[in-house]
Amino acid sequence: MENLTISFAALAILVIVALAFDFMNGFHDGANSISTIVATGALTPKQAVIFAAFFNFAAIWIFHLNVAATIGKGTVDPSLVDHYVIFGALMGALAWNIITWYYGIPSSSSHALVGGLVGATVIKAGGFTPILWSGFGKILIFIIISPLVGFLIGGLLMVLVAWLFRKSTPYQAARWFKVGQLFAAAAYSLGHGGNDAQKTIGIIWLLLITAGVATTDVSTLPMWVIYSCYFAIAWGTYMGGWRIVKTMGTKITKLNSVSGSCASMGGAISLGLATLGGIPVSTTHTITGAIVGVGAAQDVKAVRWAITLNLLVAWVLTIPASGLIAGVFWYVGRSFL
Repeated sequence: MENLTISFAALAILVIVALAFDFMNGFHDGANSISTIVATGALTPKQAVIFAAFFNFAAIWIFHLNVAATIGKGTVDPSLVDHYVIFGALMGALAWNIITWYYGIPSSSSHALVGGLVGATVIKAGGFTPILWSGFGKILIFIIISPLVGFLIGGLLMVLVAWLFRKSTPYQAARWFKVGQLFAAAAYSLGHGGNDAQKTIGIIWLLLITAGVATTDVSTLPMWVIYSCYFAIAWGTYMGGWRIVKTMGTKITKLNSVSGSCASMGGAISLGLATLGGIPVSTTHTITGAIVGVGAAQDVKAVRWAITLNLLVAWVLTIPASGLIAGVFWYVGRSFL
């Protein structure tokens, strides 16, 4: 680590900014958890955000800190990361989240954070040598893989359910899935909390390492970091990003209790596998892929492909855009922190 002195006040400010990003992550991406159950009328919007926030926080007892480790020490060379880099990374991610939330675009908070971290570090180093391609490359690859996995699992679940209930009327099938979609949404919210809260844990962990108050050994990570990050994302989900709920729940394809259950469960399985593997994937990409998958499994024409294409463009732009913004804030941080 660089031998840079960071005051307690600067450290506290950066932790607060990190938790603000975590809150915005829940606010921005909480729509992914609740869009299906709101669109199908399984829960009211108020009930849905309480439901999702509870399971976001409950993930603290389910998943180990594998994703936090990838973010904290597997994306860029930790020896070049200081509090200015972290400030730039967090502000770049926050700014991109606010922009995409305003326009109702379900982009990835995860990739905004990764893009900010890489962008600020690259600007500081004046080149791309600090990037740890083994970790960052994995994240880039899963920009493609995670929505495809969600698409395949969601589509296969829809086909399986259609076969299992082939002798039932739509009304009879829907009765079975009134409870089933709540279970699926709960599983997805666990995956969302487990994967996304750990990204902020990883950033704060990296910050504490640079300040000399923690090491790369996870046992030195204070428990208040873990609890505060899970609480922040759950609170953000509770507050709700309703602009994005509309896009996810109604604009991509029409969802009912059966297809909504398959989409949520497809996303949940994908997220759970990624989190257990320590891969910081995008919850947005995963659930979008699953929603498109269940729509395409019913009828290719049921998917609004123009909307899906717009989302793909936003996904491609997220890492470079947040990286550029982070570079600007790195200069700002050098001047004022």
